[in-house]
Amino acid sequence: MEPRVKAGIWVSMALRLADIAGRSGAVLRKGDPDSGGILCVLRGRDGLVVLSQVRDAAGRPAWMRGSGQAPVDQAAADAYIDRQLRRDPDLWVVEFDAPDLQPPFEGKVL
Repeated sequence: MEPRVKAGIWVSMALRLADIAGRSGAVLRKGDPDSGGILCVLRGRDGLVVLSQVRDAAGRPAWMRGSGQAPVDQAAADAYIDRQLRRDPDLWVVEFDAPDLQPPFEGKVL
């Protein structure tokens, strides 16, 4: 299993990578800076996708399309985020401008 990066450091890195790629990013909600999970909202031309941080079968970091395969509207994305926050109040929520609905950082999407 790969070592875990503190959530606050990962969020800073992802925002910097988005900035380098010419995409805007913002922290919508700060979670636990050390061990909080992360939800990434990708705002595209056709709607939104919410990625949830997970681990693959080998224990490597990966992302799951928590909001489903197809883009959703703002209300559906907000409902998914609210459900996750009720289960884990330490979550970070970070939003990125992603016209192609691809994350501005490297990551395996399951």
